[in-house]
Amino acid sequence: MSTEKVKQYLAKWQRDQDVVELAVSTATVNLAAEALGVIPGRIAKSITFYKADSGLMVVAAGDTRIDNKKFKKCFGFSPKMLSMDEARRLTGFEVGGICPFDLPDTCEVYLDESLKRFESIFPACGSSSSMIELTVSELEEYSRSRGWVDVCRQSGQN
Repeated sequence: MSTEKVKQYLAKWQRDQDVVELAVSTATVNLAAEALGVIPGRIAKSITFYKADSGLMVVAAGDTRIDNKKFKKCFGFSPKMLSMDEARRLTGFEVGGICPFDLPDTCEVYLDESLKRFESIFPACGSSSSMIELTVSELEEYSRSRGWVDVCRQSGQN
């Protein structure tokens, strides 16, 4: 899946023209924040995990980390991130461009509470140099999220 496919998907909400494609990589939180001139927390990172024979995605603020205890309490299993090959197979996107849009049914999407502290956030749009600015309610709708979870902690917190 590519940025063009994501644009086609976002066209349902007339947001396809709002996808930004930059000449620099935005494959990591820090690269994306630097390219956009925003704080890392406003980058919405999509973290993918194994869930039986499928995938589970948590979209979280860029300045957070998964809290293993919170994750296990919420989902009932310990988090194990997908390999690059599995992430591509279960999401249709390459690592660095994984996003929560138009995913196969084999990947559930949840949004972490850490996103709610921002008026707008920037998720990727299918490539390592594309993104869109959305409100959290737009992200909730466009991602077909299954709900809000609290499975992260601020980076640097124990």
